[in-house]
Amino acid sequence: MKYEELLNRFVKYVKVNTRSDENSTTTPSTQSQVAFAHELAKEMEAVGLQDVHYLESNGYVIGSLPANTDKDVRKIGFLAHMDTADFNAENVNPQIVENYDGGVLKLGDTEFTLDPKDFPNLNNYHGQTLITTDGTTLLGSDDKSGIAEIMTAIDYLVKHPEIKHGEIRVGFGPDEEIGIGADKFDVEDFDVDFAYTMDGGPLGELQYETFNAASAKLHFQGKNVHPGTAKDQMVNALQLAIDFHNALPENARPELTEGRDGFYHLLDLSGVPEEADSVYIIRDHDRKTFEDMKAKMVQIADEMNKAFETPRVTAEINDQYYNMAEVIEKDMSIIELAEKAMKNLDITPVIEAVRGGTDGSKISFLGTPTPNIFAGGENMHGRFEFVSLQTMEKAVDTIIEIAKLNAE
Repeated sequence: MKYEELLNRFVKYVKVNTRSDENSTTTPSTQSQVAFAHELAKEMEAVGLQDVHYLESNGYVIGSLPANTDKDVRKIGFLAHMDTADFNAENVNPQIVENYDGGVLKLGDTEFTLDPKDFPNLNNYHGQTLITTDGTTLLGSDDKSGIAEIMTAIDYLVKHPEIKHGEIRVGFGPDEEIGIGADKFDVEDFDVDFAYTMDGGPLGELQYETFNAASAKLHFQGKNVHPGTAKDQMVNALQLAIDFHNALPENARPELTEGRDGFYHLLDLSGVPEEADSVYIIRDHDRKTFEDMKAKMVQIADEMNKAFETPRVTAEINDQYYNMAEVIEKDMSIIELAEKAMKNLDITPVIEAVRGGTDGSKISFLGTPTPNIFAGGENMHGRFEFVSLQTMEKAVDTIIEIAKLNAE
């Protein structure tokens, strides 16, 4: 189905810079997200959502569409995040390409292009309307597609009361891209039986299994002396960092893994011979393997320290989120509901383990099972990002169909 305001909403949203900031100490991490949430609140009220409120405690703006059926049905939530990733988000100027012919798309006045040779996923969109960047910014489809889709679905349900549904709660939150947005999510305030994040990629994605995730910060304390007289005296902190990295399993790196393989990802390495620091993320779908991987890092640090009178390697490891399948597999009815909705719409569900996480990873463990549904974005987090309007329309259809089936 075509939705009149979907494209306009999306373009309006992406033009607002809501990039999050991992160095901030506030929630939300940027004031632009606060301002955006308050603008969304006005629009939520305008389309007919009730009890619209902004939570100072966590940066979420929440609203409710009351049930229009007398049946006792479960309450559903739909969630999306307001922030965009760590890439230029100032002066987003979307290009709209109607009836894409399969050729090379020039991105604004830049030297960058979307070429099917580089991005074969473009071949899935012949004849569709694509929204791209102008080559200077990201697009922000992650996750303003999700926001536009949820708002459009609510607008449609309000205007078509003949479609019966239970209570639907809507929430738009901050800071998903820096991994802390759902830390303070208030499940009691949201008050639903289950929810879906509209934060996936291409058509049909339905995800309920994510990585387990942790961060690791390593500090290496060296002993710097003149290199000319360094024999048996110098301890080079940078060399310690290299030795530590080389002690990790050689093939357990993102660029060498796929599917259900986990990895250690070196994000940052800095220092001088006197002292150095490195930062890693640790990822695996299996909880036991995940725990073993964390223990491996501690073991390496301990083994290295045995060579010195004073410990020179310290490891600080912090869990970030867990595989939400642990929660959702206890009641697969919410996956079956979404799967049936997609099949009713001639969408082939694509159910695969996510090589990443979503806000649902944390929200599920807080008490609200929250799998993830496609929102349409491709090549996210950079200048080559694009989204199909037709896929976004299918996402709106899916939200509406889930609401209908739940009420039946």
